[in-house]
Amino acid sequence: MRIEEEIQSTNFEDNYHKVIINVAYTQSWLSNISRAHFEKYNLTSQQFNILRILRGQYPKPATVNLLKERMIDKMSDASRIVDRLVQKGLVSRCTNSKDRRAVDIQISQHGLDTLAKMDVEFKSKDLLKDQLTEEEAAQLSDLLDKMRG
Repeated sequence: MRIEEEIQSTNFEDNYHKVIINVAYTQSWLSNISRAHFEKYNLTSQQFNILRILRGQYPKPATVNLLKERMIDKMSDASRIVDRLVQKGLVSRCTNSKDRRAVDIQISQHGLDTLAKMDVEFKSKDLLKDQLTEEEAAQLSDLLDKMRG
């Protein structure tokens, strides 16, 4: 459905204004779809993002600073999110062997198992394949990269 129909407005200053509204609306739409999937595992999108980063690092640990650099939502409090994941048994913390002031964070087996289950149940492709071809998805991704400069 076109953005004008979704928000019931055609009052855009220009196409630049329209694309900003459309990207924001689409981000919210994706968040709402994802939220239901994450809630099934008692996770937020930010917690899921950190688990994915840690799985990519596995078996090497990560620091909170590395997590902050790689997170999608840069406004998130990575330390607080890690605390919640530790409480859930999805990640562990330990002192860095080279720098005792630094803390290493590593995904646990429970975290890996949880992500494996989520991977089977929810595929990004399944969400978009009826609306976009593989080539259109690549083109859209390229355009979004270009938009961010």
